[in-house]
Amino acid sequence: MDEEGKSINLPQRLSFGNQQNSHEHNVHHFAPARPSAASATSIPLRPMSPSETPWTLSPVRTSPTQPLLYHCIASLHRHEGKVFSITLTKDFIFTGSESSRVHAWKQPDCTEMGYIKANSGQVRAILAHGKTLFTAHGDFRIRVWDVSSSTENFLPKRITTLPKRNSFLSFSKKSIHLHKDHISCLAYNHEDKLLYTGSWDKTVKAWKINENRCVDSFVAHEGHVNAIVINQEDGCVFTCSSDGSVKIWRRVFGESSHILTMTLKFQLSPVNALALGWSPSTCLLYSGSSDGLVNFWEKEKMSGRYNHGGFMQGHHFAVLCLVAIGELIFSGSEDATIRVWRRDEENCCHSCLAVIEGHHGPVRCLAVSLETKNVVSGLLVYSASLDHTLKVWRVKVFPSEKQNIEESARDPQREIVECEASPVLSPSWVEKKLQAPVSSRRWEKTLLDHVNMI
Repeated sequence: MDEEGKSINLPQRLSFGNQQNSHEHNVHHFAPARPSAASATSIPLRPMSPSETPWTLSPVRTSPTQPLLYHCIASLHRHEGKVFSITLTKDFIFTGSESSRVHAWKQPDCTEMGYIKANSGQVRAILAHGKTLFTAHGDFRIRVWDVSSSTENFLPKRITTLPKRNSFLSFSKKSIHLHKDHISCLAYNHEDKLLYTGSWDKTVKAWKINENRCVDSFVAHEGHVNAIVINQEDGCVFTCSSDGSVKIWRRVFGESSHILTMTLKFQLSPVNALALGWSPSTCLLYSGSSDGLVNFWEKEKMSGRYNHGGFMQGHHFAVLCLVAIGELIFSGSEDATIRVWRRDEENCCHSCLAVIEGHHGPVRCLAVSLETKNVVSGLLVYSASLDHTLKVWRVKVFPSEKQNIEESARDPQREIVECEASPVLSPSWVEKKLQAPVSSRRWEKTLLDHVNMI
């Protein structure tokens, strides 16, 4: 019998600093970001008032030159294994991991609200839309949750499981709609209420949520399907794979079946991540691949085709995750860094504003929320790494040089804040990577050059 509805554990208060209660396996610790030479400060466990958030725990310095400020405001070491996925709602941050638990954290103060346990293996993909949360589990099924409860009382309710479990009498029969391997990615078409699931079994399935059924299933790639994104304006579905290709699919009008409209294959390297960005004039598709590049394509207004516009180079190992928000693109990499890129809206050129360094292993997943959008953009960036840490960063992005000149003319006293963004690899991770077999001598040489520079 399905006992998932009974397995929702509720609020725990996060402890700050180092605690001695190591026997409490499920207690996690947030600590303020600090330089490596600084000594750790133990902060007693106590409720936080609205004015006592972690935002003030990191120092900020000023300078008239840097276009971006970042600092780590919280870092959580996960005792339950690797975090595979992060998703955000207005009120909550959700994380899926190697354990069967989906943890919920209050946004933005990162108080742990509880967790959902489905007893179904690893949670490799999660996605939130409005008050609905979709979670993909180790039994190759999707759970749909109602998370509309208030931030004070986290009481999620399981709506359904896709595909539904067979009855006892037909237990031996496997569902024809069940994926045959891990579900690696999720995407949701808001207007048509279609959930798309991509899997290591090379297929993509479309699920009609209000009917609780699979309406289409097709073999999308020759390798693992690693990411799916949807253009909410026209319903186009973008998929990428370990086979090195990015494909564009469109639903047949009036039907549920999907047809392939275009294949974007720019290099043989596996493609791990996708993101859609928007400029005033067009839509842009970004892809992150195992050669360390972020490629992008621009959509033609007339034909609707996507033409390759170029690539951003800087990561030393595979790009594992991407997020696009406004003119900014965030890329997380196997080299343990997060790069922040800004697109020039006039010519679609991209520049790297900063290299966020702090993790000691591959950055597996990212999520970004916008705090403020005035002259200075304020964002919260959530990153999870295979070093078993979940970090929260506060990022402030200042106007481009052209905008800066205009702002300075209006307000010459305006102060700009600096952060030191050092593109330094984790030494232990570099050493480990260099000891492993390297398929390309070129990448090995790049790494050695970089280490020598350090």
